[in-house]
Amino acid sequence: MESRRSCIEKISKGVALAALGFSPDTSLFTGLTSKVNKSSENISIGIIGAENSHTRAFGKLFNIDKKFPGVEVKYVWGETEAFAKNAMEKGGIPSMVKDPKEMLGKIDALIVDHRHGKFHLEAATPFVKAGVPTFIDKPFCYRVEEGKKFLGMARELGTPITSYSSVAHSYATLDIKDQVSRIEDIKQVVSYGPLDMNSPYGGVFFYGPHLVQPLLYIFGNTVTRVRVNKNNKNSSASLVFKNGMLATLIFTTKRYGWQTFVETEQGIIELKSSVEDKVPSKNYVDMVTMFKTGQEPRSHQSILHGVAVLEALEKSVLSEQWETVAL
Repeated sequence: MESRRSCIEKISKGVALAALGFSPDTSLFTGLTSKVNKSSENISIGIIGAENSHTRAFGKLFNIDKKFPGVEVKYVWGETEAFAKNAMEKGGIPSMVKDPKEMLGKIDALIVDHRHGKFHLEAATPFVKAGVPTFIDKPFCYRVEEGKKFLGMARELGTPITSYSSVAHSYATLDIKDQVSRIEDIKQVVSYGPLDMNSPYGGVFFYGPHLVQPLLYIFGNTVTRVRVNKNNKNSSASLVFKNGMLATLIFTTKRYGWQTFVETEQGIIELKSSVEDKVPSKNYVDMVTMFKTGQEPRSHQSILHGVAVLEALEKSVLSEQWETVAL
């Protein structure tokens, strides 16, 4: 670790860029507090979707491990009754609803957690209209135009919304972003991570956010075009950033995990975090903070850019050509 950190310091000119948050467009961050109840530390959460293991994990975090005292998952709706009951048992969630709208008026915050992103925004809409702060698990949605309309509605109503990959929205990624700010003129990036182009849960949209979003957090929301290179399961993708930087994504098939390397004047180095894991992690801390204060931890523009990159990748899977990232 020390040798890697030393290398980073050597290749830096010693001029650190201004410390930024995860997204460069911080001017879009807004404290949407008009419908957030600040008078109580107690937050009742409802979850729509129980097929994912995430729902059980949310229940365990809040209800069993009690990492956020006063914050509890009170209700869950599952795609099937069996999914809901499993989440209740494993996550200590006390109540199941047959229709998500039964939770209206009973919860202070909402988590939407379908495996396929195409179901997310329709499920969240009644709650956003009611002013309920909402976290939408990755992917935020399946089509960027749908996402624009939804976020426009949320902004107009003053309802706080956020969505992100837990891999990207982490203390580790923030630390790597800070390291990268001290490395000059990065033009080549290679990132490895799992991605199944043929996933029944949206193809590249299913695991794609975990591979794409960290790069956007670190290098900015400026991807202009993409291309997928298919060779059965051994495939990859190219992302071109506005400044000319090329990021190559290798879709791994034999292991679960993510690695990123950059080319520098000193050679190829792996980007690794130098901070220890914290419990609870940043993705949970920022979600709960938004539920309590209305402060969105990620800009709407950043959310939409991530969806636009995934949509362009999906098009390239079919065309096998370069596709423009359109917002």
